[in-house]
Amino acid sequence: MTSTTTRATAQIFNSAVAASAIAAAWELGALDELREAGTLNVPEFAAANDLHEQSTQGLFVALASVGVVRRDGSTVTAGEQFDAVYQAKSLFHWLMRGSAPLFAEIPSVLRNGNREGAYYRRDAKAISTACREANTQFYDPVFWPVFEGLDFTPAAVADLGSGSGERLLQMLKRHPRARGIGIDIASPAIDMARLEANQSGMGDRLTFIEADVRQLEPSPEFSDVDLLTCFMMGHDFWPRERCIPSLQQLRKAFPSARRLLLGDNVRTTDVPDDEIPVFTLAFEFGHAMMDVYLPTLDEWLDVFDEAGWKCVEAHLVDSLAGAVVFELS
Repeated sequence: MTSTTTRATAQIFNSAVAASAIAAAWELGALDELREAGTLNVPEFAAANDLHEQSTQGLFVALASVGVVRRDGSTVTAGEQFDAVYQAKSLFHWLMRGSAPLFAEIPSVLRNGNREGAYYRRDAKAISTACREANTQFYDPVFWPVFEGLDFTPAAVADLGSGSGERLLQMLKRHPRARGIGIDIASPAIDMARLEANQSGMGDRLTFIEADVRQLEPSPEFSDVDLLTCFMMGHDFWPRERCIPSLQQLRKAFPSARRLLLGDNVRTTDVPDDEIPVFTLAFEFGHAMMDVYLPTLDEWLDVFDEAGWKCVEAHLVDSLAGAVVFELS
């Protein structure tokens, strides 16, 4: 190999290590400390957080190798790529913590003979943590103006695929008389949401249910829900032949619903392989391995009428490629 290709190969390899380091640095508080203080002393940071010092040094070497930080001895400062990586930190966490078990088993998962039953694993709690931050960073700047612009005051809100419950907590803070229901298929996420609801003092206004949102039946506690929200899991309704009846079933399960605010990443089209933006490759490849169909924007728009919903507007999320918030009535 030439020196150019050798350097390029090293960069690919080092980037793989750095991706894990970014996820870890956020989880350990290093990214937030750098964001707030602008500088960090590695031995002091390791001691303050009871971390192995030599390994912590290695973490920052990995970050420095891709320009996230700069190192000067034991002192670390933000690098050229820090701001962009900080914005995308939840996406690295989604990939390297939440989805790591899936990507580690690519050879096994791709073999048709293995693709039966529970043939892959992911860390539901880590996924929930990542999605909560991703919602805050990317979807909330679009979601909250839509929420505040509703022509009614929600009395009861149901969040489908509620994860950590953060969105429900925020909505109920804005509407002190409303109650909320969180529905998620992952028991670790439900447990975390209940804990955080109780810690916030709103446990009496929130109910969390472990269930598949695609198969909900009418229930007395659903009867007065007038607002539905669903973020970063709408693709689980697909493919089309399953999506339409699932959306129709939501109408039956929540007969008083006046709005469904549905935010998700759609499948990208016509993007050159060497111009794929952050998150898109991992999201689309990962869901292909899980045998989850990702619809395009046009495919989403094509199902709403038949499913009994009207698309009031499709709000594009400029800060995250392929992300959109559908406002349905």
